[in-house]
Amino acid sequence: MLHPGDAIPHARRVVYVILLGALTALGPFTVDLYLPAFPIVESDFHTTAAMVQLTLTGTMIGFGLGQLIVGPLSDKVGRRIPLLSVTALHILASLAAALAPTLLLLGTARVFQGIGAAAGGVVAMAMVRDLFGGRRLVVMLSRLALVSGVAPVLAPLVGSTLLLVMPWRGIFVVLAVYGAVMLACSLFILPETLPKARRHERGATTVWQRYGGVLSDRVFIGVLIIGAMTFSGLFSYLSSSSFLFQQGYDFTPQQFGLLFAANSLGVVVGVQFASRLAARFGPQWVMAWSTSVLVLASASIIVTDQLHLGLWGTIIPLFVFMTACGFTFPCVQVLALDRHGKAAGTAASLIGAANFGIAGLVSPLVGWLAKDSGITATTMASVMVGCALIGVASLWLLVRPRSVPMLTP
Repeated sequence: MLHPGDAIPHARRVVYVILLGALTALGPFTVDLYLPAFPIVESDFHTTAAMVQLTLTGTMIGFGLGQLIVGPLSDKVGRRIPLLSVTALHILASLAAALAPTLLLLGTARVFQGIGAAAGGVVAMAMVRDLFGGRRLVVMLSRLALVSGVAPVLAPLVGSTLLLVMPWRGIFVVLAVYGAVMLACSLFILPETLPKARRHERGATTVWQRYGGVLSDRVFIGVLIIGAMTFSGLFSYLSSSSFLFQQGYDFTPQQFGLLFAANSLGVVVGVQFASRLAARFGPQWVMAWSTSVLVLASASIIVTDQLHLGLWGTIIPLFVFMTACGFTFPCVQVLALDRHGKAAGTAASLIGAANFGIAGLVSPLVGWLAKDSGITATTMASVMVGCALIGVASLWLLVRPRSVPMLTP
């Protein structure tokens, strides 16, 4: 047995994957569950679409900052203590968001919600790296990538369904309940995967030493940028799509949710094929294809919109873009974590912080570009193209696929 997870019975391994996947989904659901309510929130607080988008930006920035704290802390004190503490903060912040009387207080609560949701994704990835390595790590991380990739596009569908039976504030009560369930499962089911003896094996003992060790790796920096740009392109779509489809194409919240459900199929297909192809050909070569498709698909949205091809001219290349995201996400995680098993929490925190922090800064560009004419498919896709081009440049200038060795068994 090369790794501790090889000794875990199959049934228990399945339970761990389900729970870790649910923890990973807490962050995307916290960010995206109330996207269908954006127009309602805009009306209730008598504000603008750009101001409502800032509450989404605050959540993602909080999520990124929280991961920067949780990741290195979990390498030092173990996985459970940071996981339990920060998930409890998520519950309290969700209740505060449900009761917020002003948009400012809602935005503040959303920042703390993001910080509170940070533990789920980073600790889940670190736990998987504690237990597995090599090609089995590809399979396990692909399961988490499936959840983290599908959750952002399924969350609006769930949110639009919830709006049929409750006001938008009820969505935050649901998130509080979700957090409470995850807290209970973490407390009573998930084990500590980083025992004290292994914490002291690490050559780097301080937070800055751990960050320095990871950030000195050229390949890690490259895949970090690719992951962040892919996520930024995805969230540019997520943050603007409720206005584009509900106001531009007259979708109801439920039709808007169904569109997200359809796009989630693309992410599922991408993740499942990526895990098999990465194990055989190497994740760096899978990304060579997927990042190119991201550029072509997002550019196609601009072309079809300028040619006035209507709704189908937008959603078909959008589906291709989402599928390419599904191919990219697990490859980013595998290349980043396989190289840094002794600082898995720190590496995972940097991936999450870059994904959500940079996406939080980039996604409002859609609203800025559309401040005079309103959000259109062209303004949305313009940001997506820019992010995809940066990802392609990072792959060939920093990662350099030919320099990356193949995965070990």
